[in-house]
Amino acid sequence: MPRTPDETVRRLLDLLPAKDMDAIADLWEQDGTAEFPFAEGAAPRRLAGRETVRAYLAGYPELLDVRSIPAITVHHTQRPDTVVVEFTAEGRGARTGESYRLDYIAVVTTRDGLIRHYRDYWNPLATARAAGALPELLAALGQERAR
Repeated sequence: MPRTPDETVRRLLDLLPAKDMDAIADLWEQDGTAEFPFAEGAAPRRLAGRETVRAYLAGYPELLDVRSIPAITVHHTQRPDTVVVEFTAEGRGARTGESYRLDYIAVVTTRDGLIRHYRDYWNPLATARAAGALPELLAALGQERAR
């Protein structure tokens, strides 16, 4: 029996501190998508396909060393295949070694236990600060503004 949307999301959040990015990517449908509406700078706004998600996630542990997910709240929607998830990630910036705590909200739609669509609302400034990449993000924003 396929996983419910709740089970799929909880599996993803269990795998994040384990740094098993391949297993996370395997939670996506072959043609599933991920969107990051608040993405800035060089960060992608949309990923299409499991292998694109896999390539994106491959570098994640070199940016953020997620140690735990201490808070998870799953909200059910009127659509049985879609949940809204609020979660907090704690860990260390891989470049800086400094501790961080980041909050996320994701809208996740699944089919047959796999992610069909993942829309993640995160704070790009807080994430860049935690990852030690704030100067690069600010430079990219300045370049975009100059155009």
